[in-house]
Amino acid sequence: MASQLKLNVRGGYRFLQGIEPYSSGVITVVDREIIHATLSRPVAWQQGLTGVREYLEQRGLQRFCLCGVELRCPEPHPMSGFIDFNRQYRAMLEEWDMLVEGENPVARTNVAPVVNPPNETQLYGFSFVEPSESSAPTFVVAGGGELPHRELSDQHIVRFGETSEAALLDKARCVVDIMQTRLNRLEANDQPLSSIRVYCAHPVHTALENVIIPGIPNAAQVGIHWFHSRPPIRNIEFEMDLRGVRREIIISELR
Repeated sequence: MASQLKLNVRGGYRFLQGIEPYSSGVITVVDREIIHATLSRPVAWQQGLTGVREYLEQRGLQRFCLCGVELRCPEPHPMSGFIDFNRQYRAMLEEWDMLVEGENPVARTNVAPVVNPPNETQLYGFSFVEPSESSAPTFVVAGGGELPHRELSDQHIVRFGETSEAALLDKARCVVDIMQTRLNRLEANDQPLSSIRVYCAHPVHTALENVIIPGIPNAAQVGIHWFHSRPPIRNIEFEMDLRGVRREIIISELR
C-alpha cells in the first residue's frame, strides 16, 4: 500500500489524512521529536489553544509545531452537535493558517468524563514537535471509536445502540483494527509505544484480555490506561488512542 502520509514542512512532521476537523495521526521527520504535555488544570478549549500558541512561541517554536490536541467535553454530542463543534474547531485552526493543502494535520482526541465532567469543552493536553538530536521517530495516533468509515454518520457505528459484552467486544475489535491500520500507515509499527489509552464507560477487562492485549504491539508490557469516559458522539461506546514519545511534561498553567 502506498503511503498516505503528507508532509507538514512548517511543523516538522508527517500526518495521516483523517476527516475535516483532525488528522488520524502524526509522526516526526528526522531530527524532530514530539513532546506530550498534560495540563494540571484544563482550561476552555479556545483559551487553551491560544495559550498553547503562546507557550510554543516562548519555547522558540512556531504554532505549526502543534501536532496533537486532547479535549474533554461535558457529555457526548449528538452527531449533528459534534459536526457543529468540529466546524468551530477547524475554523480556529484555519484562521491560524495551520492547514496543509486544505487538510488539518493536527491529531485529536475528544472524550466526555463520566465523573466530574467539565461545564464546557476544555483543553486537557497537547503534543508538539521540537528539534531533537535523536533520529528515532515519535508519533501520536488520534483517538478513534467504533466508526470505521470517514463519514460521520450513525449508520456506520458498529453494533449501534448495543452495550452487551458481545457488542462491546465487537466495538473493541473495530477500534483495535483502526489503531493497527493507523500505526501501519504512519509507518510506526516497529516503533515503541509509550501510551495506550482506552476511553469507555463500561467495564473493559474482557476487551483488554481478549482484544486489546492480543491486538496492540507490546500492550501487556506498556500497560493500558483506562479513562472512565465516553467517546464524544452518542452511541459510540469505545475509543482508544496511542502514542510513542520519549518525553512527557506537565504544565501547571497556560498564560
